[in-house]
Amino acid sequence: MKYDFITIGGATEDITFYTKDGILIDNKNDILRQKLLAFEYGAKLKVDKAYSTYGGGAANAAVCLAKLGFKVGAMAAIGDDNRGVGIMNNFKKNKVDINCIQIIRDVESGFSFLVVGQANEHIVFSNRAANKKLDIADREVKILDGAEWIYLTSLSGNWRQVIKNVFKAKAKIAWNPGHRQLHSGIKAIGKYLPKLEVLVLNKDEAIELVISEEKNRNQNNRFLNNMKNLLKILKDWGPAIVVITKGKNGADAYDGNKFYHQDIFKEKRRIDTTGVGDAFGSTFIAGLKIFKGDIQKSLYLGVKNSASVITEQGAQNGLLSRSVILDLPLTSS
Repeated sequence: MKYDFITIGGATEDITFYTKDGILIDNKNDILRQKLLAFEYGAKLKVDKAYSTYGGGAANAAVCLAKLGFKVGAMAAIGDDNRGVGIMNNFKKNKVDINCIQIIRDVESGFSFLVVGQANEHIVFSNRAANKKLDIADREVKILDGAEWIYLTSLSGNWRQVIKNVFKAKAKIAWNPGHRQLHSGIKAIGKYLPKLEVLVLNKDEAIELVISEEKNRNQNNRFLNNMKNLLKILKDWGPAIVVITKGKNGADAYDGNKFYHQDIFKEKRRIDTTGVGDAFGSTFIAGLKIFKGDIQKSLYLGVKNSASVITEQGAQNGLLSRSVILDLPLTSS
């Protein structure tokens, strides 16, 4: 089967709860933890409201791309439990092909707890569960060869072998590395970067990867908070395009010839930031296909979908269809 995109990574149920009992702490002295959300130790805290939705990097990207009108498959591992049934039904409902899904017996499906604080920003507690069992072997590589694009997201378990085999595929690859990949640093993932069409990171992730190289560890905060410095270093490691998002400050990209910037769009309401990065990254890649490689237009499309996702609960509910996103008049901030 031929696909426009195959997404690889996690598929989960997301249990989100809101509380106003946390305190946001400014922690700028720690470049990797510039803001902290704190709770009184030993306290019993109030949950204002709670929701159950579906998420995971591969799932969010797949649903996003399917809504944009592409033929999409998700390559993820789920358990043979009720949660797994729900995840599969969500894929079917959103017209994501499930032939690449791996069902792991006697293992629970992955889930996440998301704590949302006063500014509707969230912290994720993730139980990878079946996601750790994802296996990419020769059969899966052949399937990947049938895709034009691979969108690779956060991985757990035997992720080094998974990545090694993914990069054997003939498809173009966009990658939004997860915590384990970034924590392992440039020594672990650097050899794959020259094979990438697009590397997508948020600012904190970009800084973490950059300072994993020894010569960058003594750079001061001013240098590391400069987007052009980060983009140049990451681009020098080989990706064709580097994209860095920075929350309310929009997104930047660099292709080795030109720097690009796109402001955010002011959302009508700010309900939930869960999945905003997945929406932006996958929509940006979709934009490259729709607009034949135009980076600026792709950034524009990415922030449009991000602004919509923020207005709905969960990582997938606010995603736009292709007809809507191409016609929707939004105002840039």
